[in-house]
Amino acid sequence: MSTSDTNASDMNGSAKNTAGRRRGAAGGTALAVIDMINTYDHQDAELLLPSVREALPVMVDLVTRAREHGVAVIYVNDNFGEWRSHHGEILRTALDGPHAELVEPVRPDDSSLFVVKARHSIFYETPLAYLLTQLDVDHLVLCGQVTEQCVLYSALDAHIRHIRVTVPTDAVAHIHESLAEAALEMMRRNMSARTVEAKEIDFASTAGRGT
Repeated sequence: MSTSDTNASDMNGSAKNTAGRRRGAAGGTALAVIDMINTYDHQDAELLLPSVREALPVMVDLVTRAREHGVAVIYVNDNFGEWRSHHGEILRTALDGPHAELVEPVRPDDSSLFVVKARHSIFYETPLAYLLTQLDVDHLVLCGQVTEQCVLYSALDAHIRHIRVTVPTDAVAHIHESLAEAALEMMRRNMSARTVEAKEIDFASTAGRGT
């Protein structure tokens, strides 16, 4: 079982041309934006929202800088159990929801790639690993939500695939602060992840080698 979607058939014929352009421009780094296209009508949303509001401006800046430097921005988003949804429907539903102000600033643009997931990890039963191979990416910057859930499991799955991981600690949102701190420590110690403030990530230096 695999659920996925990309902008304008990014995983098919046109994807190879796109991948070739990005490979030359962006080296080995991509930015993954996790579960930010969200209606926030799920369990624990009220605990999550304050952290999302705090991290959102940093995420917006991170996405903007990645785009300016030609780094691939890949949105990996839950389908929230709607198995017939594609990325356009997921985006519209979130923008029509009660927290559109948290979605609009980080909405995908025409250059963004989009992968739909059904579980916590951005890799589980998705074509993301194949997409990263096509883009010649061996380094992922993870931002979004939730630090102690999807970000943690995604970092682990990247690590076992020998993909380097950077997590900007101020560009991820949590439900429980203590668990988020423990998750970041696990990523550092067990997954060799680099955890830094977003301002320390220099996308300009990624050409040909990642950060």
